[in-house]
Amino acid sequence: MTASLADDDVLARLRGIVGARNVLTEEADMAPYLEDWRGYSRGTALAVVLPGDTSEVAGVVKAAAECGRSLVPQGGNTSLCQGSVPPEGGNGIVLALRRMAGIREIDKPSGVMIVDAGAALAAVHAAAEGVGRRVPINLGSEGTAQIGGLLSTNAGGTSALRYGPMRELVCGIEVVLPNGRVFSDLRALRKDNTGYDLRNLFVGAEGTLGVVTGAAIRMHPMLRASAHAWVALADLDAAVTILTGLQDRFDTAVQAAELLSRNQVELVLRHIPRTRHPLETRSDWSLLVELGSSDAAADLQGQLEEWLAERFEDGAVLDAFVAQSEAQGGDIWHIRHSVSEANKIHGHSLSHDVAVRPSLVPRMIEACSEGVRAAHPGANILIVSHVGDGNVHFIVHFTHAEWDAFADPKAVTAQVMRIVHDEVEALNGTFSAEHGIGRKLKGELAQRGDPVRLELMRAIRGVIDPGQRMNPGTVL
Repeated sequence: MTASLADDDVLARLRGIVGARNVLTEEADMAPYLEDWRGYSRGTALAVVLPGDTSEVAGVVKAAAECGRSLVPQGGNTSLCQGSVPPEGGNGIVLALRRMAGIREIDKPSGVMIVDAGAALAAVHAAAEGVGRRVPINLGSEGTAQIGGLLSTNAGGTSALRYGPMRELVCGIEVVLPNGRVFSDLRALRKDNTGYDLRNLFVGAEGTLGVVTGAAIRMHPMLRASAHAWVALADLDAAVTILTGLQDRFDTAVQAAELLSRNQVELVLRHIPRTRHPLETRSDWSLLVELGSSDAAADLQGQLEEWLAERFEDGAVLDAFVAQSEAQGGDIWHIRHSVSEANKIHGHSLSHDVAVRPSLVPRMIEACSEGVRAAHPGANILIVSHVGDGNVHFIVHFTHAEWDAFADPKAVTAQVMRIVHDEVEALNGTFSAEHGIGRKLKGELAQRGDPVRLELMRAIRGVIDPGQRMNPGTVL
């Protein structure tokens, strides 16, 4: 490795690779790339570099290695764990992939789409729909979240109940390694037993092993029939009861099941325009349900209405609204996908992305709530849960004024995190379900992670990135 070059020499080399206009150094130009979406973390960098293709990424990564500079790969910068911005006081390079937004290939018979890592999820959805297919990952940030970032964090979303997280939707990957070499595995074969599954090393690695520049994504048939419902639950335990009943009755037609607390819904209705509660009954717990089938003749709406009517008699359901059109269904899910924006407007969120077995979700929520309220009786505890896969976003929320009044906000953050994660660990759950580790949870991973797992992870990183220049301070 060359001794670290002067800043001007490094910048000159970067401009020679991607062009002067694609190397940002002015404070105002770099600002959006240096702060996370919530505004909780801000770092510094020598420059933000915007490559246009894989060869330019390889050139930048190789140059950074030879100049002794660290690299922070960045997609849409929608990370909730502060893993997509550089550390404070850093003098490395942010590698933002937004210019690499192309759809390289669509192979409908094979059910495969090959895309650049900078392609926004919304654009991927549109491209798939153009050939009568879909990519079943749904997030509130789909307009800005990019495929490379979704892969790097193994993102989940509301459709993970049926289709799994990104790891189960990717069938090929292209990565620039820390030395600038390109590992390309975009053949997208269903069967390929030629050694270790290297692809999955990079899915969920959060840019610590290389820069994802392309991916082969699995497409699925379009849903030709659907049904959407907002269900007012009698109590928290009813969420698991109704979910189990839905799966017994509708099997793989169950696309999504999302649990929302009443106070979370109320924040969305208060802060997000054009939102309206579909029911007069305002229960403490609501379950949002989506059914879908590729069979256009399937009467899912009628079947769901009939099934829910039977649940009234059981006492698990207090009230229910079944959408009579796709527009009404869209209104239901608009509320769900607006929670992060509403919470950001209202105050400061201590958000915990935890998971237990689905059967234990009510017990986990109750235990964590009891522990947090003992320490902070006035805390507003918001719940958003992908209950079908056990993932709970346990959000301890304070207004801006309440948060500013704390003498030591960092201590409060650590205290609440410890309470929640201790309860989750007692139920054999995980403190990181779908958002990743980032900088936010690296201490938790070091403390709570399995020692053998951590040893293997460090060994792998030591081989691939011995200088630990890729997204330093993230994950490990």
